[in-house]
Amino acid sequence: MPTQVLQLNSSATDSIRFFEQLSANYPGQNFTVRLWDGTEWTSPPGDSPAFTLVLKHPGALRNMFTSANELTLGEAFIYDDFDVEGELEGALKLADFLLKRDLSTAEKLRLSALLSRLPAVASAQGEREGPALNGFVHSKERDQKAVSYHYDVSNEFYSLWLDRAMVYSCGYFKSDTDDIDAAQQQKLDHLCKKLRLRPGERLLDIGCGWGGLLMHAARNYGVEAFGITLSVPQAETARQRIRDAGLRDSCKVEVCDYRDLEVPYAFDKVVSVGMFEHVGEGLLPQYFRRAWDLLRPGGVFLNHGIAAAATFQRQGPSFADKYVFPDGELVPIHVTLRAAEATGLEVRDVESLREHYALTLRHWVRRLENNAERARSLVGETKYRIWRLYMSGSAHAFRMGRLNLYQVLFAKPERGASHLPLTREDWYS
Repeated sequence: MPTQVLQLNSSATDSIRFFEQLSANYPGQNFTVRLWDGTEWTSPPGDSPAFTLVLKHPGALRNMFTSANELTLGEAFIYDDFDVEGELEGALKLADFLLKRDLSTAEKLRLSALLSRLPAVASAQGEREGPALNGFVHSKERDQKAVSYHYDVSNEFYSLWLDRAMVYSCGYFKSDTDDIDAAQQQKLDHLCKKLRLRPGERLLDIGCGWGGLLMHAARNYGVEAFGITLSVPQAETARQRIRDAGLRDSCKVEVCDYRDLEVPYAFDKVVSVGMFEHVGEGLLPQYFRRAWDLLRPGGVFLNHGIAAAATFQRQGPSFADKYVFPDGELVPIHVTLRAAEATGLEVRDVESLREHYALTLRHWVRRLENNAERARSLVGETKYRIWRLYMSGSAHAFRMGRLNLYQVLFAKPERGASHLPLTREDWYS
């Protein structure tokens, strides 16, 4: 028994020393580290901490920082080597600093020695549960599995933290005091106004989710709305919501890959919101060609999707690629525009909603955390942690400018004529 106490005390001392040295000169908000035995250390001492990093066992730091990168730190969090009390986004700022520190050889040796003295405690990391995908990347069969992995978690789980219309994409905030329901309704209307929808027009929504945009467009703009998704549970819920809203005559949803969609007529307007990230850079020419083929001459296509900053270089493997969006690819906006223009589509408007997505994600995280007990009962502790980390990390990435959200309006000219107004004034009237 005395030996165990000495080991515990030694591990606690080494853990505190490790954090003192690794986080020296951290310029962000102060934080607290709480050890498994209740010991606390705050940097800088005396101030009220923005968050508390909770180490769950004596080997936590060894699991976290041996070969540390975004993925290994993320796995240490979701498999409970450590937890964060308070603002998780703040802890991610600290993680950025720690991973990017340019340490001298002597500093690396000292930190390595401290880690080596900590016990090698096995955690649940041996139970890693990323998706088991096979086949060619972005083949239809593999895309179906990748989409199902993300979206088929549980409709009820998503309803815990999404808005009433269950819109799983960036909101549109007229003020940072808007709630998530207002922001999503404003986004749906912003999309419809950009598309300049008119009664009787045919609208195609590629990746329609739970049908929020379809119903908004049919109800408020009088269009005939058709949506496709790869998620069977999404489609089933969307159809039920359409029936409940009395919109069966004007809205239809099918489970279909955009590459397989065949219709006997062209659509007046095409929109894609939050699906583009699953396409893959190599298939962008096919994606935009398909949009071109489905759109009538003189029609417009609005693509709403996340882009990676051209200057951002990821260090190490991505947590989101393994646990959240398998096979997802984020490309810089210039890559998207070039691929679209090569098909003949004309770029008519580009709008960045980067700050809007950071705000959206913060709403989602708060709502998820406020419903933590129910979320855990639906999807389990690990998936709850995956979504909490993924959304907090994404909010941080949008705030820092590593990610952006662009709405791009393309036109399919008809013998050179776009048939569009000279100004955007009608969007805001």
